[in-house]
Amino acid sequence: MLTYNQESFIAQTIESIVNQKTNFDYQLVIGEDCSTDTTREICEKYVELYSSKIKLLPSLKNNIGLIANYMRTIKECDGKYIAICDGDDYWIDEYKLQKQVDFLENNPDFSIVGTNLYKLYPDGRLVESQKDGLKFNYEFSDLIFNNVVPSVTALFKNVPKEEPLPNWILNFPYGDWPTYLWVIKNNGKIHILKDFTAVYRMEIGISAKIRKSIAAIIKINLDILKNVLADSNFKNKKEIIIKSIYATEISLLAGYNREKKYLKGLRLFIKMIIRKENKWKTGKFYTFSLFKSLIQNLNIL
Repeated sequence: MLTYNQESFIAQTIESIVNQKTNFDYQLVIGEDCSTDTTREICEKYVELYSSKIKLLPSLKNNIGLIANYMRTIKECDGKYIAICDGDDYWIDEYKLQKQVDFLENNPDFSIVGTNLYKLYPDGRLVESQKDGLKFNYEFSDLIFNNVVPSVTALFKNVPKEEPLPNWILNFPYGDWPTYLWVIKNNGKIHILKDFTAVYRMEIGISAKIRKSIAAIIKINLDILKNVLADSNFKNKKEIIIKSIYATEISLLAGYNREKKYLKGLRLFIKMIIRKENKWKTGKFYTFSLFKSLIQNLNIL
């Protein structure tokens, strides 16, 4: 669990985890990132109540930021499996962990299991977010194109214990997707349970700021993919990674044009054309995307 300045939510989040019913031992590892409110004090009170279940990492002298806190916290997780729940989200199924561990124990060819969830909006609306029911199993070739596992629902094999996460993850504002890619880089599949086990709070935190620009999210994902491609640990996945990079660049072109960032779109288009990769397809898509954006803007005017 990562937390920073979440005094309004952290108690509910911690309680949703310590109240899990399991036939195995588990530990909540909290990385509190030098909060300026009472978040740490609240965490300390829960440590007193549940000393055998909670490990609160040492207080920091300065705020180190979400991803650095993520990296230091995951290093302190020494169990067979790791689950993620940030300090402003919470679980609603007291058997969440049991269901997920049972699945992985009974299906050794799977390495990650997620679930459906609810999205909680600031106005109090609770909206279901679920898979379409057509596909519940995924492989690396799916994950490399899209993160199919919301972090608040994820439980995965503790591969980082034996194979520490690469330092390039520190360059990005979130680490869940790169972590999942790392976990199944050699083998392993993903399963999504149909159960609704968690609530994700919308429009707060760092991720909410990033989501204000779709193009910004796509650009981050593109840079992550380029680091994955350059990482020798993924050399056996090179072909599918390159395909994902191209698909993400196409999405970024559309994103730039949709947000009227035409110069950035043009620069990316030129780079793609110079590479001579799918030259005709790229040119056709760029022209269509630009035309569509211009027409929409004219209609707005």
